[in-house]
Amino acid sequence: MGLSQVKVEANPMNNRRFNLTLKKRVRVSPITIDAILPPSRAEQRERERALRRRPMPPPPPEPETETEPVVIHAWSAPRSLSTSLMYSFAQRDDMEVLDEPLYANFLRVTGVDRPYREELLSSMDPDGNKVISEVIFGPGKRKYRYCKHIAKQRLPNLSSDLMKKGKHFILIRNPLNILPSFDKVVPPSFFELGIAELVSIYSALCELGSPPPVIDADDLQQDPEAVLSGLCEDLGIPYQPQMLQWEAGPKDFDGIWAPWWYRSVHKSTGFSMPRRYPLTFPFALYDLLEQILPFYNMLKRHVSKTIGSPQPTLPDPPLPVPENKKILVWVGDELLPRDSAKVSVFDSVVQGGDAVWEGLRIYDGKVFKLDEHLDRLFDSAKAMAFSNVPSRDWIKDAIFRTLNANGMFNNAHIRLTLTRGKKVTSGMSPAFNLYGCTLIEWKPPVYDNSHGIKLVTATTRRNSPNSIDSKIHHNNLINNILAKIEGNLAQAEDAIMLDKDGFVSETNATNIFMVKKGIVLTPHAEYCLPGITRATVMDLVVKESLVLHERRISLSEFHAADEVWTTGTMGEITPVVMIDGREIGDGKIGLITRQIQNAYKVITAGSGVTIPRNADE
Repeated sequence: MGLSQVKVEANPMNNRRFNLTLKKRVRVSPITIDAILPPSRAEQRERERALRRRPMPPPPPEPETETEPVVIHAWSAPRSLSTSLMYSFAQRDDMEVLDEPLYANFLRVTGVDRPYREELLSSMDPDGNKVISEVIFGPGKRKYRYCKHIAKQRLPNLSSDLMKKGKHFILIRNPLNILPSFDKVVPPSFFELGIAELVSIYSALCELGSPPPVIDADDLQQDPEAVLSGLCEDLGIPYQPQMLQWEAGPKDFDGIWAPWWYRSVHKSTGFSMPRRYPLTFPFALYDLLEQILPFYNMLKRHVSKTIGSPQPTLPDPPLPVPENKKILVWVGDELLPRDSAKVSVFDSVVQGGDAVWEGLRIYDGKVFKLDEHLDRLFDSAKAMAFSNVPSRDWIKDAIFRTLNANGMFNNAHIRLTLTRGKKVTSGMSPAFNLYGCTLIEWKPPVYDNSHGIKLVTATTRRNSPNSIDSKIHHNNLINNILAKIEGNLAQAEDAIMLDKDGFVSETNATNIFMVKKGIVLTPHAEYCLPGITRATVMDLVVKESLVLHERRISLSEFHAADEVWTTGTMGEITPVVMIDGREIGDGKIGLITRQIQNAYKVITAGSGVTIPRNADE
């Protein structure tokens, strides 16, 4: 065994002299004569084969050069899986990440206290605009730069470049999950959560012409691959499968606040499935939940359609009139946007169909037959023993306010619903808080009144007054809906409903008339709703010097009729050209039907309650 010594002497600037001696033991191997003999041919060939089998060493990495990365801004409220998502993007081979680069600026400007405040302010640049120009948008080593932002850290003192440059997306999470998690570290507040600021960011980006993709943390946990690949598609970057996993433990790019906030994510190696059952909610935060939930719901409506959701959802059905996508609806005592117009699950109309309603039409700035419809509404409410019913003037005012707010003064339909109100508990006993709901939308007549419609006879019988009196205009329409389903299956516009004795009552949605040898007939109203349009047409028949009979009419009489039409507020006067596969008359619209249609147009154009408007309009 040999021994070597190395002696190093150094003279630093302070002229202090020191010696450093290193001792290293060196093992000397004996060399035998065999080691220096040339290899045999067989050995040489084996060595050559081994060299060929040995993988080629990778080329030396090219030196990284500075570039201008594309910045991806990820905006969220705290406790929204934002750190997990940052770890996910950090796994990409083309990505560098910044963890809340504007945090120091936020603490400096707001004065908010944190256990690590002084350490953070001394280790991060607190000048937000300098951070934006030199750090967020400064040169980098990778193609992309991911910036994790908390929404409340976007303060008014920051440069507009923050929003104008780069790609943006928004991560949301249900406040029911955020609040218990946040409460474990810092007492939550409206300010601390910053969900209103998240909506402000969405609005600002929309105003810049770049609505950001929105993803939901619940979807991300349920199906991370689908959500991440969809998000990458929305951002215009390729998806990389390694985004699904990362190593457990702290990361060198974590902020200094990580020991307080990142404990659970440091234990993770990927996106975990959400809890099957939620944690018990801290009900001391119930009021705060009510304050912030509307902001979450607003953003929830904008979750990106290209991002796969684990829950199967039906696409939004196309609206017959696209303009109705954005309308204002009167609920209770206020006007609300369409998607916000809701009644409580405790409302009696939801609990038991306990409500009454009317349908009205607007012609040339007037509400047709308004007083007649309100008469029937109040009669129905009285029959249902409603209490605290709003006054007639109050309901009229709600109608007129809704019409004016929507700018609807012609070719519109009103669905007016009066519910008994919210129940204080489940059960049949009615509660006494009463709410009104006024839905007004653009709606031309719902049937083809120029060429006619087809009807079939339903097996579902019309309600007898012994069970539910059809003269009450109530919201329990299951009887009608079952008949309508039969009509749909037969590819007919509507279905005729018979009474218990087999006589024609009405259709699932309208009253019905027929003509035989110049005489107009319509069924008695024992089993049907005596519609206001029905009454108007009966008056018109008399005024047009035609003979009118109101009696029981069998189905075979309708099959053999010369003409048939239906009446209703939404459909007006609708010709019927076929019933149960049998052609009515010659299969064309009859002369008397045309005569009544024309008379109805005259009366709708010349009557009705004028919609009041502001003096300057």
